[in-house]
Amino acid sequence: MSLLQRLNEKNTEKKPVSAAGGSQKTLKKEIRKAEPESDVKVRLRKHLVNELKKHQGLAEEETEILIKDLAEPFFESESERLSYEKKRELLSSVTNELAGYGPITPLLADPDVSEVMVNGPYQIYVEKKGKLVKNDVHFRDDNHVLQVIEKIVSPLGRRIDESSPMVDARLPDGSRVNAIIPPLALGGPTITIRKFPQNRLRIDDLVKFGTLDQRMAEFLDGCVKARLNVFISGGTGSGKTTLLNILSGFIPDDERIVTIEDAAELQLSQDHVVSLETRPPNIEGKGAVTIRDLVRNSLRMRPDRVIIGEVRSAEALDMLQAMNTGHDGSLATGHSNAPRDMLSRLETMVLMAGMDLPVRAIREQIAGAVDLIIQQSRLKDGSRKITHITEVIGMEGETIVLQDLFRFNQEGTTPDGKVTGRFVSTGIRPYCAEKLEQYGVKLPSEWFKEEL
Repeated sequence: MSLLQRLNEKNTEKKPVSAAGGSQKTLKKEIRKAEPESDVKVRLRKHLVNELKKHQGLAEEETEILIKDLAEPFFESESERLSYEKKRELLSSVTNELAGYGPITPLLADPDVSEVMVNGPYQIYVEKKGKLVKNDVHFRDDNHVLQVIEKIVSPLGRRIDESSPMVDARLPDGSRVNAIIPPLALGGPTITIRKFPQNRLRIDDLVKFGTLDQRMAEFLDGCVKARLNVFISGGTGSGKTTLLNILSGFIPDDERIVTIEDAAELQLSQDHVVSLETRPPNIEGKGAVTIRDLVRNSLRMRPDRVIIGEVRSAEALDMLQAMNTGHDGSLATGHSNAPRDMLSRLETMVLMAGMDLPVRAIREQIAGAVDLIIQQSRLKDGSRKITHITEVIGMEGETIVLQDLFRFNQEGTTPDGKVTGRFVSTGIRPYCAEKLEQYGVKLPSEWFKEEL
């Protein structure tokens, strides 16, 4: 065999593809073969884009109505080839693209969907009732996903490109958005949207869902009104922000509230609320405003309460100092798997501030600042439960003393995989009971009878 023949044979051999890109390329070919974009749809989109350029500054609802009106003359010219169902399908698809967020628009409108995950243009998952389900919709290509990301972040003054390939943002309804693009995302542009409930949840809704029981709900209500510093801990998707929003609703209307978040999600019902949001660096890498900067600034704004969406870094030190210097009743969330783990994470985050503090001094700050830790978890069946309500008592030697007041005891699972269990009291009367009574909060003794 000649050299030329061997080279030709080598070039025709199937080349291996990486696990990250191979499945996406195969799926891309299958989708394009099964569902090629019709020429009619391309022409309709081009026609509408040209016409909409003449009508700038319209609201989303007005744009949707205008699209329907502008599409009628186009469909009249295509009447011989298009059925009524096909016209409706084309109009819905193009409307979602021009007035919404492309193929994921119906998913965002579905009340049963709590989260939308776009893993590249050809793989979309949704969360329904705590379970992940693959959806059949898809984007055209990477550029189509990038267009949707730009549409989300541009109104907020944020950007995403190769120099800044990650961004946190929010939709107009408050839903949280995270996007990350190549070269960091190997499978294509990735979007994760945590939907914000259209109807604001209340504590009674959580009781109905089985997240906690009635006495726990009344106890937390009293703790917020009595100005205890409360920390909500839990894993990703456990419902920390939802619970924070509900607990914030217990704050009296005559108090000044300052909220601090990476992407503003909290929707408080009180009138006197100042919402602060962080800012990423500009294209030159300057101008960033962090949560720590906002925490420091908030203390000059005469707040009665400071609410921090999530503590994850050096801002923990400033938060603890605020809680220890007259800003009682502050609320915050953080990631951890248990109340004790949350204290360890707080120690680590304080050290991230760059202060050479002894561990005992940090623990004394934590013990003096945090009154209550609420641990929330998402169980394997997708349900969300408050698994611990734990009180911080103080220091004993080098250790922070904790005591559980309420717990969720998991007892098993049903044949269909649903977790069974019950909320129980540990039988310990809260150390903070006296402070709650000073604020007129009564704690019935039957709440704290030990249960097996």
